[in-house]
Amino acid sequence: MTRPKAVIIVAILALVFAGIAAWLTFHYLQGEMDKTKAVQPQKIVVAATDIPIGSMISESQLKVTSWPKDSIPPGSSLEPKPLVGRVAIRAISKGDAVTEQKLKPKAAAQGAGFMTYIIPVGHRAVTVAVNEVAGVAGFVTPNDRVDVVLTTPIPGVQAEKISKIILQNVPVLATGQITEQKEGKPVVVPTVTLDLTPDDSERLVLGASRGSLQLLLRNIADTGPTEARGATIAKVLAGSAQPPVAAPAAAPAPKAVTVAAKRPAAKKQRVVAAPRPQATVPPPRSGHTVTLIDGGVRTTKEFVLQ
Repeated sequence: MTRPKAVIIVAILALVFAGIAAWLTFHYLQGEMDKTKAVQPQKIVVAATDIPIGSMISESQLKVTSWPKDSIPPGSSLEPKPLVGRVAIRAISKGDAVTEQKLKPKAAAQGAGFMTYIIPVGHRAVTVAVNEVAGVAGFVTPNDRVDVVLTTPIPGVQAEKISKIILQNVPVLATGQITEQKEGKPVVVPTVTLDLTPDDSERLVLGASRGSLQLLLRNIADTGPTEARGATIAKVLAGSAQPPVAAPAAAPAPKAVTVAAKRPAAKKQRVVAAPRPQATVPPPRSGHTVTLIDGGVRTTKEFVLQ
């Protein structure tokens, strides 16, 4: 092999290896650039404060912040304006991305209902009407937990009622109001929507048709069951002071009957008064003298005045 041919072959091989090295270097640098772009932050909308479930989002509750591009949640928004006025169907914590999955669909969208998105699978949402007292004076809010007390007449017992906890640790999905007709006029009635199983839903609906309901608000950390025996008016008044019972009137004492012993008939006595003295002014006497004549026997007795 002549020298010129060797130089040509070496040059060709050098060009080939240089091309391969350039190609590998290009792909390496392209991958590094892609990684750099992936970690570069991008502006998205997040919650500026905690947004509770069921609340309408205002502009003050939103802010724009930087987010790693490769970890941006699907459905995120780049501008806050399209999110203002939307309703949160899930609780959104401060700093979380506000995505479409956490918002109620727009009014024109199919399935724009709110409650259907927050009911757990296998459960049912049941709405019951309550008054201000039964609703714990308005302190019951979504995500609270309550017990339900039913007050109803005892079957088979006249004029006797019982109050008993029929449902415990029930989550509250929503609170609201409905309009009912009363005496021909619309009346606003507070309502509470509860999260129940189908069996508990039947018990609540039947209980509401037979008596009155009362909600008992629980502490957020108190989720354990409690023993409910029910209360009747007899149990409520047990141990209290009883009214005094009037003693029966005493039978009248029998009248004393005096039985006189039968005495033999006495002979008729004749009493002859002693003749009065003829003195003009008799001295004061200290007694009386009586003369008794019994069958010819004359007896004189003197009675002294005390």
